[in-house]
Amino acid sequence: MTNVVESHRTVLVVEDDPGVRSTLEQLLRFEGYHVLVAADGFSALSVLEERRPDLAMVDVVMPGLDGLELCRMLRRRGERLPILVLTARHQIGDRVAGLDAGADDYLAKPFATEELLARIRALLRRTDPPADAGLLRAADLTLDPTARRAERGSESLDLTKTEFDVLELLLRHQGAVLTRTQIYERIWGYDLDSSSRSLDVYIGYLRRKTEQGGGERLIHTVRNVGYTIRPA
Repeated sequence: MTNVVESHRTVLVVEDDPGVRSTLEQLLRFEGYHVLVAADGFSALSVLEERRPDLAMVDVVMPGLDGLELCRMLRRRGERLPILVLTARHQIGDRVAGLDAGADDYLAKPFATEELLARIRALLRRTDPPADAGLLRAADLTLDPTARRAERGSESLDLTKTEFDVLELLLRHQGAVLTRTQIYERIWGYDLDSSSRSLDVYIGYLRRKTEQGGGERLIHTVRNVGYTIRPA
């Protein structure tokens, strides 16, 4: 039976086997979850650039970027997304490796459907935000990190995941200048080549979206250093 709480939750399924992936997707949808799917670690990263699931179920053995390396990469960039690792490996050492890589829980295949769903519910309960989770503000810009919502005045801002993450980072360090390296390492998990313009592109997107309607500029460039957010 569909649960009211689950109907508002989104689960990302990262599994290279099409049959297993389809089965998990159908099961979760039947239980009332919204479901995103990815066939490997790199595809999962692409999904996470645009969407914000509440939990990820990740297979270990996948081509390209495997499940454990995906966990490590997400944790290096500071991603707090709950991760449930699914694998056919049953040894204690395999479980330890999964947890050390950044997984929050580990379930060996084959598993009972009831246990899988119970572990998902348990992980989601752990991440329920406190009622007084704080908002971030600069002038009339308001960011709700818990609900992943942003507003400028009375207007809602339609931000991608990366845009939201960059804006949140700047707001959490309001008034301080963050270097390009600091932002790259925090958002992408590594420092891109000095010639990369990826960050500049996202800053441009954010400025357009936060300044639409004539709003004052809040995101400022500090030449040869990085960026800061402060009221003009």
